[in-house]
Amino acid sequence: MGKDKNQAPEVEEKEMKSTSAQEENQEQEEVSKEEKLENDLAALNDKHLRLFAEFENYKRRTAKEKVDLIRNASEHICTELLTILDDFERASKAAETNDDPAQVKEGYQLIQQKLMGILSKEGLKPMESSIGEVLDTDKHEAITKIPAPSDDLKGKIVDEVEKGYLLNEKVIRYAKVVVGQ
Repeated sequence: MGKDKNQAPEVEEKEMKSTSAQEENQEQEEVSKEEKLENDLAALNDKHLRLFAEFENYKRRTAKEKVDLIRNASEHICTELLTILDDFERASKAAETNDDPAQVKEGYQLIQQKLMGILSKEGLKPMESSIGEVLDTDKHEAITKIPAPSDDLKGKIVDEVEKGYLLNEKVIRYAKVVVGQ
């Protein structure tokens, strides 16, 4: 029995040591879990900040590209129109020395055709003449009313002062018309 009493404190001591060792292990596990979670949180915060910064840079870059695109959008058409400008300069010089008005007129008509060719490549189309049609406010702008030359032209377009134009099927200039009353 004496042995059992001596052994009991040893067993209790071992149990206490093992219990305290387990508690220390649990504390270390909890600490390591906390450290791991803190590290994960720090990594996610870092990733979030980097993504946010990358997105801000993307927004800035696309805004700059959009401004540049808008600023330089007319560059293509301007380079096309420079040839027309050169043609007008040559025609003006030729008109000074040429006494034949028919040739000067023909030269200006060729320039006009070239200009219309360039603009039509870009999607510009003149509207069809509207004389004799009923006023359509989606295509026409009535600038004045005059007495109709005949009864069948009352409320209809009598004259077209300025031609209307469509750019890719969208009205960019309404035809300015005179309506008979």
